[in-house]
Amino acid sequence: MTEQLSNMERAEVLTQALPYIRRYRGKTVVVKYGGNAMTDDALKEQVMEDIVLLWLVGVRVVLVHGGGPEISDMMSRLGKKPMFIDGLRVTDRETVDIAQMVLAGKINKTLVGMLGMKGGKAVGLSGIDGRMILAEKLDERLGYVGRITGIDTKPVDNVLSGGYIPVISTLGCDRAGNTYNINGDTAAAKIAGALGAERLILMTDVAGIMRDRDDKSSLIPEITVSEARRLYSDGIISGGMVPKVDCCIEAIVAGVKNAVIMDGRVPHSILMELLTDEGAGTLVTSDPL
Repeated sequence: MTEQLSNMERAEVLTQALPYIRRYRGKTVVVKYGGNAMTDDALKEQVMEDIVLLWLVGVRVVLVHGGGPEISDMMSRLGKKPMFIDGLRVTDRETVDIAQMVLAGKINKTLVGMLGMKGGKAVGLSGIDGRMILAEKLDERLGYVGRITGIDTKPVDNVLSGGYIPVISTLGCDRAGNTYNINGDTAAAKIAGALGAERLILMTDVAGIMRDRDDKSSLIPEITVSEARRLYSDGIISGGMVPKVDCCIEAIVAGVKNAVIMDGRVPHSILMELLTDEGAGTLVTSDPL
């Protein structure tokens, strides 16, 4: 049976977090939330609690979410079989309508509601609102899967200035009125860069970058951009980790101070990353000058 913390121990935990609260107060932190981290209801509640706690102590949290599994589930319910090319969803007109319904409707408003229940104030947005995320077709074979061509942060800035938590679904649009499904990690990196965020957090289903993907003890706690690029050539960063590290590097090059890839399935991993010495996952930083 887990021992309960005494009041003294609770107070000690809070005082140890104080320097980190001071560091991030008034700073912008972009959190990408999606995939398996969203499928467990109890874990989802803990993530929302973490975000509200950060918001209450003055951190400007921007929550960017995907929802691939729920899109696939809704497609199956409607009798439409999900198809993928190189890991990207083939998105015809009907599929992009389903994605818009699931992302901007069901998931976005559910997260906004949960944040409110935890004591936060949140406003749901999609990349279509205010033409926040401009996009064009990434590949004709994929249909309405978008490549981001521009970010307008005004809608996000306005929500933050009003004291709310922006919750952004990863849809984009073009000037002709077409809607595009956008990769969540890519959208979060672009938004973080455009906002000049202090940190980008990518919540995924692995502990971070590991030298041996089958050995959790081989986790690399921190790397620079140049070190990450060397790990590409060494084959240590490969497969599905490549686009995530690419997003981290892109965000840092755009002006984000640092980025972290961490296991979103670990309870309170966001607080562990931002408010403790040890952190969580792999921190990617710029090269020293």
